[in-house]
Formats: sequence, C-alpha cells, structure tokens
Amino acid sequence: MAPRIVPHLWFDATAEEAVAQYVDLVPGSAPGKVTRYGKAGFHVHGQPEGRAMTVEFHLGGQRMLALNGGPHVRPTPAVSYFLTFEDRAALDRAWAALGEGGRLRMPLDAYPWSGRYGWIDDRRGVSWQLALGDPAQTGGQVVTPMLLFTGDMAGQAEAAMAHYTAIFPGSGIEGVLRHDGSGGEVAGTVMHAQFRLAGQTFMTSDSALDHAFTFTEANSFVVFCDDQAEIDRYWSALSARPEAERCGWLKDRFGLSWQILPGRLPELLEASPSKTLEALLQMRRVDIAALERAAE
Repeated sequence: MAPRIVPHLWFDATAEEAVAQYVDLVPGSAPGKVTRYGKAGFHVHGQPEGRAMTVEFHLGGQRMLALNGGPHVRPTPAVSYFLTFEDRAALDRAWAALGEGGRLRMPLDAYPWSGRYGWIDDRRGVSWQLALGDPAQTGGQVVTPMLLFTGDMAGQAEAAMAHYTAIFPGSGIEGVLRHDGSGGEVAGTVMHAQFRLAGQTFMTSDSALDHAFTFTEANSFVVFCDDQAEIDRYWSALSARPEAERCGWLKDRFGLSWQILPGRLPELLEASPSKTLEALLQMRRVDIAALERAAE
C-alpha cells in the first residue's frame, strides 16, 4: 500500500490565519484540527500559550499541514502549489487575495499552457501558481506541488523524478517538456514535467537563471508510515544530509526536506503530549516503539 504524502508549510506565527485564508479561497477546502502551544502539555520555548502549533486542513481535497515553528526558515518559490480552477471568478478572487502584500512572479494573463495563469508569492512567502483549467489534467487534483530546481541543483529535475519514482509505489513519470536552449536556459533540461508519487501528482522544472533561492525546510513533505519497517525504508532511501536529521526530518540529496513519521503520531501525541513530544525531540530517525513507551 502506498504511503500518504502530505505537504507541510512552516510559518513563523501566522499558520492559523494563513489556513483560514487558503480554505476560504480554494473550492473543496476545509479546516481541520488545531493543536496549541501550552495546551495539553505542548510547551516550546519562545511560543506563547494558546498560539496554534499545528493546523490540519484540506485544500481542494488535498490533505495539508501547517506549523508555527518560528522565524528560523522562510518558504521560497522552489516549492510552489499549482491551483487549478474551473471557475474564472474563483480564480480571480484567489489571485487578488493572495497577491495582497505579496510578490508577483508572472502576471495573470493568457499563456500557451492556459488561457488564464499567474504565479505569485503571498505575503507570508508561500508561492502559488493559479491556472484556469480542468483538474483531470493533474490527476484530478486541484492542488499540485511544483518543485523548481535552481542554483546548484539546476538540471537535476529529471534525476530527482527518477529517484523519487523508484522509491515510492504507485509512481511514474507522465510527461516531460524540455528547454530548447533559449532565454538563458540549458537545452535538454526540464522545462515542465508531471509525475506521480504514491498515486499523487507532482510537477517539476529546471531553471539555470539566477533566482537566488532554493529549497528550505519551510516546505517539506510528510510521509506517514504504517510501521517501523516502512519508516526505515523511506528514511534510508531519502536521507542524504545527516546534519539535517532531527525529529523525523531529513534532507535528500537535492536539498528537499521530508518528514518520515508514523501515521499514529497524532494519536500518540494526544495520549501523552509532553512525554511523546519530549521523546520525539530527542530522535533523528523516529523509533515508533520508543514513542509508544513514552506515550504509555
């Protein structure tokens, strides 16, 4: 059975506000459970009691997570979220709201791939690509994560797709469009590609232009696993930077962050919040048995 891969957004202190806006703008969305600092044993230095720690939500049917983790990292357009709208009015409303106080990447206009498309970072730094189209073109997904390989990683999109699709079941590369060498891009590298991981659609691209950004921990992907063997398998396959390993977090050889966690983690945290969190904070690769002992 394929694991669940869940996009995870890191904020300084605005996760709850951000999620409320996102679910209001994207059809088929809904807020979920909120876990708060200082409540039920969750105590972290620098976080005031009552502030949201984690926020669960569904965006256009895609399960997602948000965290208030402090100012240590910021999102970048190296990971963006492609939103497919079937209704122009809904797209225009989302564009106006997300663009307020944000940064324009590509104007909302007609392009060869969409009659109405634009790329923008919202005021919190989360990057969004909005397009008018049919979700069937992205596997039925309204929200599709997009990975942009830049800087030292430019030209690695195809290698990353091959690596990821070899790791996860229910995976495959669905199509690749290549740069022709114009506009400063390297001929033959990936202009746009679509692939599946564990039955979920992703997009990717290379850019050799000077973007001055790359992947950060502010955008990561949580792999929820059924047992320790599954955790060990995905951890061993993905982890490439030991210095970045902590609390189930890792970085792969392309610099992308992942969290390899047991699907039971929310249940264990609810059973014994402070002890489970304390044990988790001491770990690199998660040990489910140790977390269960802590929860007991």
